[in-house]
Amino acid sequence: MKKYFLLAALIMGVINNVQAQVKLQPLFSSNMVLQQKSTVPVWGEAKPGKKVMLTTSWDNKQYQTVADTQGEFRFDIETLAAGGPYTLTFVEGKKKTVLENVMLGEVWLVGGQSNAQMQMFSIKNAQAEINDADRYKNIRLLHVETTTAATPSKTVHAKNNSWEVASRNTVADFSALGYLFGRELADHINVPIGIIQSCLGSTFAEPWISQASLKTMPYFDKAIEKVAGMPTDSLERENRYKKDLQEWNDEVEAMDGNSKQGKIVYTHDFADDSKWCDIKFPGLFEDQLKEHYGAYDGIVWYRRTIDIPASWAGKECKLCLGAVDDDDMAYFNGSLVGSHLGVAFNREYTIPAELVKAGKAEIAIRVHDTGGLGGFYSNDACVQCGEEKVLITGTWKFLATIDEKDLPFYPTNLNIDTNVASALYNGMIAPLAPFAIKGALWYQGESSVGRAYQYRELLPLLINDWHKSFGSDFPFYIVQLANHMTAQTDPAEESTWAELREAQMKVAQTVKGAGLVTTIDVGEADDIHPKDKQTVGKRLGLIARARTYGEKVEYSGPQYMGYRQEGHAIRLFFAHARGLKVGRGDSELRGFVIAGPDRKFHWAKATIADEGRGMKSVIVESDEVDFPVAVRYGWANNPYCNLYNGDDLPAVPFRTDEWPGLSIGNY
Repeated sequence: MKKYFLLAALIMGVINNVQAQVKLQPLFSSNMVLQQKSTVPVWGEAKPGKKVMLTTSWDNKQYQTVADTQGEFRFDIETLAAGGPYTLTFVEGKKKTVLENVMLGEVWLVGGQSNAQMQMFSIKNAQAEINDADRYKNIRLLHVETTTAATPSKTVHAKNNSWEVASRNTVADFSALGYLFGRELADHINVPIGIIQSCLGSTFAEPWISQASLKTMPYFDKAIEKVAGMPTDSLERENRYKKDLQEWNDEVEAMDGNSKQGKIVYTHDFADDSKWCDIKFPGLFEDQLKEHYGAYDGIVWYRRTIDIPASWAGKECKLCLGAVDDDDMAYFNGSLVGSHLGVAFNREYTIPAELVKAGKAEIAIRVHDTGGLGGFYSNDACVQCGEEKVLITGTWKFLATIDEKDLPFYPTNLNIDTNVASALYNGMIAPLAPFAIKGALWYQGESSVGRAYQYRELLPLLINDWHKSFGSDFPFYIVQLANHMTAQTDPAEESTWAELREAQMKVAQTVKGAGLVTTIDVGEADDIHPKDKQTVGKRLGLIARARTYGEKVEYSGPQYMGYRQEGHAIRLFFAHARGLKVGRGDSELRGFVIAGPDRKFHWAKATIADEGRGMKSVIVESDEVDFPVAVRYGWANNPYCNLYNGDDLPAVPFRTDEWPGLSIGNY
């Protein structure tokens, strides 16, 4: 019996010792970087009412506090100039927690969507770049994992629950944007660099903003209300989502007018062929119908008729569509036969036997394109009966009915949906605050295309929200959307991508701490994730070196300042224009269009003119425009433009008919 008492006492001792040891978030671990020459908050958990002590080895200073009634404690410690390695030693009672290999340096946060998240192994020259990471032991990485929450969380979910030292074994699946930016800083300011990756692909801006800030924009009231009323139980959440999804679809069907409760309604657009246009299947409708719809997002319809063999009549068949971008509802002879949400899924729907009749049959598909490209990918799409198939590729009819900006808020399933108002802020930003950081990088906007004018309000809201959360007006450097989709051929192209770039530029010019990096020359027509992240990292490094660290380096390409109308030409003036030149190995400037009072844009001839005293301007004109009133440059989804400055940095796209022109004092 005595040995059982001894065993019980030993177990209780172990439990008490575990309870007595401080608990720290992965934000505070060995190998971390703390912001140099700052007051840095350090927090954790201990037994309520217990005294906790912290010793910092760089100055041997000892801090002391007491855990509150919730078991939480916090120190505000003073850091010295960059250096290391150091230790942080926490003591509670007789238990010690020691963090080793801690560096003092510069800490940056990387936020945004997939181009911010894009991993090192996906970029150009990936393996060589990954192997090279062994040279950068003073770069430290913290990878925040995808986490959503209905309310602000205090828990940081991080890969391996700790910071990691950069090496070929740790950078491969880390943010290429973050690591390559960190490498630029390490090469030029020669201090330890900490990069915190907290980003996620296919996300809007609003999931990254706190509920308190979003409440200032009435547009998000309904979304906030839904999140605030979200059940805590996952099964209840799922049931709520199904109910909300049905209500959303009922509302969309009422707006669209072409279907109702699983049936096609032929009294609306389906009865009027003149409203439909031809489109190729497979294919992406933005590419094929750009002149009609531009970079359209929202509800669209596809339909066509096929011939059903007499031998199939009364037999169950399959409708095989392949992958659809993004969500679909498929109808056969007027009845719903299947639906699915999300791109990465091959659709294969059962057609009930009673719908299969010999002769003409109609297939109709409602597609909800939530952002980016939309359409179909499969060359093998067909209707199948047993081993027999009827291909359904070729020419279909197409109709766009509801723009994404006019749709009701999409239902929220917090169990799986990351694109929920404030959900990513709650799970991936709030737990980091108020950790001391030097600045933030932001690469997002692809999912917000179509809402550019709202973005002019939303992005400043996000920046100010993060400033408030972290208690600092730190630099916030924005990566402008790269060129993407079909190359521009129409001088009069309207572009929601260009509008979003303009919104990013406007924010960079007007919000405290914000700055812009242009990537209009590194995109790819057929890949929304350009592989040249080295150039982006270098340009981010330039703006940080110049504006944050005070180096005398050029950090921006030419930025439009204003214009003067001169007879049949317009003369443009730029900041950041030292050594203004034709770039990309070309002999003539490209990317400029010009319009007269009729608002019809034409390709323009553009020449660089010497203004004297090292100043240069660009003169734009066209034989087809007698009296010009507006110029646009790089105004397309995927323009080819080649105005650069002497530091080989590309001009920022602009339009004079929206952008008012800025005084030289703003630069």
